[in-house]
Amino acid sequence: MTDSPTGPRAADESRPDRPQRVGSFRYVVATDEWEWSDAVARMHGYESGIMRLTTERVLSHKHPDDLPQVAEMLESQRTSNRPFSSRHRIIDTGGNVKQVVVVGDELLDDHSTVIGTSGFYVDLTESYADDIRENVDEALSTFALSRAVIEQAKGVLMLAYGISADHAFEILTWRSQETNIKLRALAQRIVDAVTGGTGPRVPDTWRNEFDHFLMTVDRTVPREDRAEVPTESGP
Repeated sequence: MTDSPTGPRAADESRPDRPQRVGSFRYVVATDEWEWSDAVARMHGYESGIMRLTTERVLSHKHPDDLPQVAEMLESQRTSNRPFSSRHRIIDTGGNVKQVVVVGDELLDDHSTVIGTSGFYVDLTESYADDIRENVDEALSTFALSRAVIEQAKGVLMLAYGISADHAFEILTWRSQETNIKLRALAQRIVDAVTGGTGPRVPDTWRNEFDHFLMTVDRTVPREDRAEVPTESGP
């Protein structure tokens, strides 16, 4: 893994003074070799520094209860080369359990041949909540004029990955740094793709489930949150 301005190390080291909750990885099928950026290595309890591991070693950090589904997903990805995302638990070298989201897509060589997978990890550990909130508030103040479109893009990521607004913003800022694209421009592209129909299509089965949820969500709203409907008085 290179140290280019748009590479994983650049994203991880953009703010060395604070914990990193988003980091890169890539996997090369031919050598069965995974490469972790600094941030992903630290998520797993290792010292900073790019790591190279086998699939067996990577899977050894998965929580036993989540291991079967992750192993099945990785094997499926190896054979189909389809993008994937997974929310599961890992265990670091100190025995601490952490909740992560892992997103992967095709890794191509210079001839556009698929040679593996590349993507990123997001650490959802609750102990980072205060730091995340502080960092998000700091960043949002800089982008006050662009907040609306950034909030919309955050909503897209929240729905797609089932994550919080804070973590969605972490992904956006990380992706902005890695691609050298301004945050607002990146957010606008995501929103335009979704609203313009050029982005990923939502399966009809999922849409039907959401339709049902939307039409029945009022049943879960407590009485104190319901608006009073004025009644007509008699003559």
